[in-house]
Amino acid sequence: MDEPMEERILTGLFLCSEKPNDVLENLKPDWNVKAGERLEKKFSMLNAQCSMLNVIPWVEELSDGVDHEKFCESFFIQPDLFLRLRTGYEAAVKNKLKDSVIGFESVSDNCLALANASKIDEVIELNREAVVQDYSSQRVAELFSLVRPGRSDQVWDCCAASGGKSIMLHDYYPEVDLTVSDKRESIIVNLKKRFKDAGIKNYKSFVADLTASEFGLRSSDFNLIICDAPCTGSGTWSRTPEQLFYFEKEKISHYAALQKKIISNIIAHLKPGGFLLYITCSVFKKENEEVVDFIKQEFHLQLVKMELLKGYDKKADTMFAALLVKPS
Repeated sequence: MDEPMEERILTGLFLCSEKPNDVLENLKPDWNVKAGERLEKKFSMLNAQCSMLNVIPWVEELSDGVDHEKFCESFFIQPDLFLRLRTGYEAAVKNKLKDSVIGFESVSDNCLALANASKIDEVIELNREAVVQDYSSQRVAELFSLVRPGRSDQVWDCCAASGGKSIMLHDYYPEVDLTVSDKRESIIVNLKKRFKDAGIKNYKSFVADLTASEFGLRSSDFNLIICDAPCTGSGTWSRTPEQLFYFEKEKISHYAALQKKIISNIIAHLKPGGFLLYITCSVFKKENEEVVDFIKQEFHLQLVKMELLKGYDKKADTMFAALLVKPS
């Protein structure tokens, strides 16, 4: 689009609006009356050069199963805020939200969808009663159930970030021997605070750059390694459109190489018969299926289950998860 910036902003507002609003009424009244129309009809009103499908031009890079049109459409719809209700607090959280007149929709027994701008910080006790966690991220628990780690099983969340998946793992399997790590000390500090709020005390943590061949980890007996790998984040771009704006296609190969390097360095710490859970929030096959192929070919792990966790049609993120097992 070569239009002036003001015109481009108004175009974006029109495309993303679900109902008429004051700005369009004052500046584009003919658009405003059609603000509630379907996205396809809105695009048909605009210049032919403006196409919804141009949002993601790298169609050939997409993972199998990604609906290009629906994925592009999701960029014009505000994603929801998702809560995972922790065991024993389901009724309390719902009652608190109702009392505060905060609307929600029950996605499952322990998952709620709220408007993205919902002010919940002062209404519920985050991390103790409920965890802010995207719906697709919550679905990773389906793969946990195929492993069912129990007492004394060693689990390493090697790219733990703020610890959302580790908290979820603990909620389902509280008796595991948990180790968490991340590249930055500040991330681990934040994780420890969340763990304290969540009541998680028995775990080990360390800071490590997993792209280095040596990172100070002695144990090689993990029953499960969770690798939520650094990635393009393309499955979350509807929440962070600025990352899409500045994205360059070459970054896909950059992240794929980084992921393979991390996998190559952590795999030695997986015991025979142990499981590797590989996760990204990417929609690109170089980061997803092709990394799984690399793991199978280079380290002879066997694929248990692989799934694209589609969120673009649920006002959620899109993720990829693959569970593999190391031969005994």
